[in-house]
Amino acid sequence: MPRVVLLGSSPGTSTAFGQPTPPAALTLPALPGSPTVIGKLHGQIASLDPAPVTIVRSGEAAAHRGLPGRLVETANLADDLRAVADAVEDATENLLILPANSLIHDELIYQITKSKRGALALITKEPREEDENGDFIVPDVPIDEALPEIGDRSLEGLPVRVRASKSRVISVGSAFHAVTRPNSVLLGPLHLHHKHAATLAEAARELADMAHLFGPEDDLVQLLVLGLVRRGVSVGIRGRRDLFFRRLNTPEEAVQAVAEMAGFDEDRARLNNAVKGADGFFTTYFVSTYSRFIARWAARRGLTPNQVTLISIALGVASAACFATGARPGMIAGAILIYFAFVFDCVDGQVARYARKFGVLGAWLDATFDRFKEYVVFAGLAIGAAVSGVGDVWTLALTAIALQSVKHLLDFSFGAANRRRPPAPLPSMPLSVSPDTELRAALEQRKIARSGGIRGLLKMWSKAGRNRAVYWARKMVVFPIGERFAAIALVSAFFDARITFITLIIWGGVATAYTLTGRLMRSLA
Repeated sequence: MPRVVLLGSSPGTSTAFGQPTPPAALTLPALPGSPTVIGKLHGQIASLDPAPVTIVRSGEAAAHRGLPGRLVETANLADDLRAVADAVEDATENLLILPANSLIHDELIYQITKSKRGALALITKEPREEDENGDFIVPDVPIDEALPEIGDRSLEGLPVRVRASKSRVISVGSAFHAVTRPNSVLLGPLHLHHKHAATLAEAARELADMAHLFGPEDDLVQLLVLGLVRRGVSVGIRGRRDLFFRRLNTPEEAVQAVAEMAGFDEDRARLNNAVKGADGFFTTYFVSTYSRFIARWAARRGLTPNQVTLISIALGVASAACFATGARPGMIAGAILIYFAFVFDCVDGQVARYARKFGVLGAWLDATFDRFKEYVVFAGLAIGAAVSGVGDVWTLALTAIALQSVKHLLDFSFGAANRRRPPAPLPSMPLSVSPDTELRAALEQRKIARSGGIRGLLKMWSKAGRNRAVYWARKMVVFPIGERFAAIALVSAFFDARITFITLIIWGGVATAYTLTGRLMRSLA
């Protein structure tokens, strides 16, 4: 579970806006029980950290007294930054840093905290045309002219530049630090892996010594992200998409935000996010379009992911039994059953993500019995071929199994090797330097150094994936499980087992060659 740090000292405090009520103490009368903003936020994070650290200016501390956790009172921005450093430097858990005046969906908190990125910030940006480097094309105009174009006027003063192709922040601005051509704004929440906690603490203390250079519009979370980026930490970006987040400063904003939040279907967003975003073509268009609703139905009736896995296994075995008859009706029935075996194979993971029921046993069962279902169906097809007089196709069946096993070996071994490889360090830059020119030049030089030879070819192939047709072709050529089950179902329903195995061998051979080539090139690069 992450350690939560709530920041009450940010732009939007009662001092800055002349409000008699601190933003975190604003009530939300349209919600059940009329909670305060900070009271609702504490309820949302209780399962993550029952005793969060809250850093707040002394004049606003009364709104936070009596709430769980440790309250740290500060007098100014320098104190804020030093308090953050003290709160995070010895962290052994991941960190979630949230402005105390945040109104946010539970699902968005969950998704941010489950990120596998070393650091992740919530960013908003307009869809923009990208240049050849994957950067958003933004006119060269001063920040005060560019920011109103970005959309959310309430977020002016939090300029950042992101690189879309790398999905990360590459420059952050402040009253002292210039950001070249900002194309996004920082919303507030920051999730950080504990391995970067010491780096954040060191940067926060250095920024505290520079506090006299910052203006009243400079935001505490913004400065923390600035410190991370300048220290060479890769800060990933995430948008709100179909979920809600806003920082509240006035009673009017609170009323408006609650009304806007009610217009979002959080359960639908949670259901959509239960579907993996990197699935293959067949899974995306012929399974996940409706399997998510089966997953929600199953979860609401108390079915566990493991129980759904057992249904999938049973359907796979029944499919193999039908194929083993060798008769045309049996082949058609087997094709239908293997399709639904795959549907429920998708549903079990969607139930796990929707109901948030994860376990080592479930992950092991899912991975193991995917192979079991596939290979028992191969056996059923081979038996059916012998029964129906098609002939001995066991050699073809074993060849198909061997190809698939080699491909899995390539995938898993390459993944394990990549996990052991330390990430390439990003350029860093002193916080005492105002322009970001040096940092951007170093990033550009790093990109040029990676653009030649094999790396250049891989980069070109990666850019080609922005074309939708190429993207799906790349997904299909590796012969993922959805395409394999679809090929078995379609070919066996219309032809015999021999044609089915020949199809699997040809497509599997192409997939293995493609995968091996890609793994070798990436290893050499």
